[in-house]
Amino acid sequence: MAYEIPVTQARAELAELINRVVYGGERVVVTRHGKPLVALVSAADLERLEELSEAAEGQVVSAVSAVRESTAVRPERGRFGITAEHRGAAGS
Repeated sequence: MAYEIPVTQARAELAELINRVVYGGERVVVTRHGKPLVALVSAADLERLEELSEAAEGQVVSAVSAVRESTAVRPERGRFGITAEHRGAAGS
């Protein structure tokens, strides 16, 4: 769980907050009017977040590519091929 602190208090205690993050391994969420505004995390945590983000982005691209390949209309069916096949099966 992250330590939350209002932005006005964070300004006055920035050096202490940095020490808590770097040496205490804490994460600090700075709030404004009770809503999260920014987070202070260690450089190591940031690097891990960026790696996870890049990996997730790669997975999304792969998934979208797979969906496109599986739903692509075959060229031989043409524009009305599916409808024509369906009507032909129903009329038989």
